[in-house]
Amino acid sequence: MHTTTPGPAGPAISRLGLGCMSMTGSYGPADPDEAAATLLEALDSGVTLFDTGDFYGDGANEELLGRTLAPHRDRVVLATKTGVRRTAEGLVPAGSPDDLRRACEASLRRLRTDHIDVYYLARVDPAVPVEESVGALAGLVAQGKVGRIGLSEVSAATLRRAHAVHPISAVQTEYSLWERHVEDAVLPTLRDLGAVLIAYSPLGRGLLTGAVRRATRYERGDFRATAPRYNGDDLEANLAIVEAITRLAVARGTTPAQVALAWLLTRGSDVVPIPGSSRRPHLRDNLAALDLQLTAADLNAIDAAVPAAGAQGARYGDHGIRMIDR
Repeated sequence: MHTTTPGPAGPAISRLGLGCMSMTGSYGPADPDEAAATLLEALDSGVTLFDTGDFYGDGANEELLGRTLAPHRDRVVLATKTGVRRTAEGLVPAGSPDDLRRACEASLRRLRTDHIDVYYLARVDPAVPVEESVGALAGLVAQGKVGRIGLSEVSAATLRRAHAVHPISAVQTEYSLWERHVEDAVLPTLRDLGAVLIAYSPLGRGLLTGAVRRATRYERGDFRATAPRYNGDDLEANLAIVEAITRLAVARGTTPAQVALAWLLTRGSDVVPIPGSSRRPHLRDNLAALDLQLTAADLNAIDAAVPAAGAQGARYGDHGIRMIDR
C-alpha cells in the first residue's frame, strides 16, 4: 500500500482510506458484524486511514470503530469530525470553543483512545469566526488530545484564515470525476499550504459503481432520497455518465468503481480518496483500483464522458447546501 503525508511531518497514511459513514445506516440498514469485519480486513490490507464523525449514527459510528480498532490502535490513523449537532430539522453548525471541547471528550470515549490523529471541523459555524473554532482545536492539539487539524467543505479564503491561526493538515470535501469544484481554488490553496485533500464520496455516493439503476428505490434513512442529484431527471442524466464510464471499465476488464478511484489517484499524491464501504466485497473492489493504471486515452475518454459542469443536480438538499462554506 502506497502512503502519503497530511501536512508537514504528519503521520503517513494509505493512498486509499476508508470512509465509515455507511457502517451505521446513512445509506440504509447496515450489518454491524459485517461492518466490523470490513474494518479489520481493510486494516490487514494496508489501509491505515479510517474516517468517521461524531454525528454519524449519533455517535454509533465512532463506537463501532472504537470497539473494533482499539486493539490495533498503533496501526490506525483515526480521523473524526465534529462541529455540527442534530436537531429535529437536521444537522446544524455547532462550532463554539465549548462545543468543540465537549465533543472531543465524547469522541475520545467512544473511540477508546487518548488522542485523535486528525480532527476536522465538519462545517464552519456562521455564528462563530473560524479563527475561534480553530483556536479551540489548536488548544486540543496543545493538550495532546488531537494530532492534526482538518477542515471540511470550506472555501479557499476560509482555509487561509484558519491556517493563519494553526496549520491545517487536511481538507475534506467531495471530489470525484464528476464533482470537480475543488480544483478551482481549494486544491491549489492546499498545495500552497502543504496540506492534503481528503476526497469523500469519490464514487458519487454509490452511483459511480454502476449499482444504481433508474428503478432504484432508496431504503428508509438513505441520505440520497433527499438529494436532487440522485433522483428524477437529474438521476436520469447522471446515469448516462455512469453508463459511459461502465463501457470504459468493461473495455479495460475492470469495474466502474475502480476507474473512478484510479482517476482520482491520478490527480496527485496529495489527493487521498476515502471510498465508503460496509461490506468486504466492495472494499476489495475498491482496493483493486490501486493496481489500475489509466492511460492518456482512458483519461481523455473520461473527460469526454463527463459534462464540463459535472453531475447534474445539487449534491445536497437545500439545508445541506446552506451549511457549506462558499
